[in-house]
Amino acid sequence: MTRAFVDRPLGDQVVASNAARIAAAHWGLRSPVTMRTGMNAVFAAGTSVLRVSRPSAPGAAALALHEVLRSFGVPVTRPARADVVTVGDVVVTCWERVDTIAEAIDWREVGDIIHRVHALPPDALPADYPLASPRDLPWWDFPSLLTDTADLLDAPARAGIDAAIERRAGWTGWEEDRPDLVVCHGDVHPGNVLMTVDGPVLMDWDLLSWAPAGWDHAPLMTWTERWGGAPGIYETFADGYGRSFRDDPIAAGYAELRLVAATLMRLRAGRSDPAARVEAERRLAYWRGDARAASWTAQ
Repeated sequence: MTRAFVDRPLGDQVVASNAARIAAAHWGLRSPVTMRTGMNAVFAAGTSVLRVSRPSAPGAAALALHEVLRSFGVPVTRPARADVVTVGDVVVTCWERVDTIAEAIDWREVGDIIHRVHALPPDALPADYPLASPRDLPWWDFPSLLTDTADLLDAPARAGIDAAIERRAGWTGWEEDRPDLVVCHGDVHPGNVLMTVDGPVLMDWDLLSWAPAGWDHAPLMTWTERWGGAPGIYETFADGYGRSFRDDPIAAGYAELRLVAATLMRLRAGRSDPAARVEAERRLAYWRGDARAASWTAQ
């Protein structure tokens, strides 16, 4: 099993804030202000951005990865400091803040960027940065997720989710020696793209994967229909990439099962987070077959 660089939520905001304050003091930065919290906690600190996480590999590997990606023409954020700060089991890295512009993401260019990522030779990546198998991600373990949420699922929603998992049975795994596996970003969606005057910048490489190319197409294949994205996002992305995976049953399976995982993860989070519970209910309406089910909100 090869774990992704970050594959579990950070969880404790107090711990994250304390680590960010210690790191800001170490680097002589302004007091950090929370920007968002999820798998990582992200803080603004003057002209820098601090990312706090519990990685499965040395924190410095993230800095090395970004250097490699830039050397292959992949636009990514730049480290603002060459060292990392470790507080207990939490790691803080420091990045330059990107100047964004108020324009729609150029999805054709993002498709071209992902095509470049898929051409990366695995042995060019930092040796200590994990190239994970997506099948090992905890949110791909549907039996465990369904057990954890069984008391929260009504019968119609459970039936819809079970049917999706059954439809896609066998499409969540792959042999590591398959000839069509490539280096994948692992989580291509609007929240991980910044638009700048020089074009899109791709963020959040925590789920760097060794997988079929369709793995990177799957998130956007449902973005318009389920997440309220603008019409044609995936088609534009696919045009930039050089081909569409709409007719690829394996990629379509990844796309649908990602929706299952997104629903069950929100449902589980809703036990302690009222906002997550509201969002989970919105998602469950889709699995009940409600033709009027509202678009989902990414969190």
